[in-house]
Amino acid sequence: MLVKQTSNLTFFTPDISEDTSSGALFVDVGISAGFPSPADDFKEERLSLDSMLVKNKLATFYARVSGQSMIDAGLDDNDLLVIDRSLEPEHNRIAVCFLDGEFTVKRLRVEKDGVWLQPENANYQPIKVTEENEFVIWGIVTNVIKKV
Repeated sequence: MLVKQTSNLTFFTPDISEDTSSGALFVDVGISAGFPSPADDFKEERLSLDSMLVKNKLATFYARVSGQSMIDAGLDDNDLLVIDRSLEPEHNRIAVCFLDGEFTVKRLRVEKDGVWLQPENANYQPIKVTEENEFVIWGIVTNVIKKV
């Protein structure tokens, strides 16, 4: 369900139901990246990505990335982020932040001289957070879902 759309991120809420018949089929055999092996015996069950990726459903949101500032961290344009608002922000975590009226996703860099928002693309400069900024760490990125 769409919650909010901004210029940098589009937010969604997870749909976690207790229905065990929802989700895609999961075949628990392991997929070989080398030579194929015959899979005579395998376990088949339903798998819900929401139940695997969401630890705290009341504090978790999805957001779609817009932009290139985090590509070296593996966050590409249109990737879907899983964001947990209940996690504590710490040095080196990737966070969704509200900075001066806009949402952004950056790596947190906590140093003696303050907090920096570190992009993961050499074409972008780090942002030093000052007292003049309107700044909130909105949540911590726990997973990324990509299209291939």
